[in-house]
Amino acid sequence: MTRPLRDLRNLGPKSCAMLMEIGVSDESVLREIGAVEAYARLKFRFGPRAVSKLMLHALAGALADIDWRRLDPMHKKALEREAETRLSQAHR
Repeated sequence: MTRPLRDLRNLGPKSCAMLMEIGVSDESVLREIGAVEAYARLKFRFGPRAVSKLMLHALAGALADIDWRRLDPMHKKALEREAETRLSQAHR
C-alpha cells in the first residue's frame, strides 16, 4: 500500500506541498520517478535557491525509509552526480 507524502520520513509540510505542485502526489509516484527526477523537477519549478542538495538527500532517504543523514556519503555523491547530469540535459 502506498503512503501519502506526509507519512514519508524526511518530508515536512513545505516539501510535501512543493512535491504536490510538481505532480508527485504520494509514495508510489515518487518511487516511479525516483529521487533524482523529483529533485530535478523541483529545481526547474522552484529554482536553485529554494531547492538544495539536502532535498535530494531527503528524497532518497524517504524512498529508503531512513533519515537522510544516515545515507552513505558515497551514495550521496552518486546521487549528486546523477542529478547534475540530469539538470545539465535540460540546458542543452
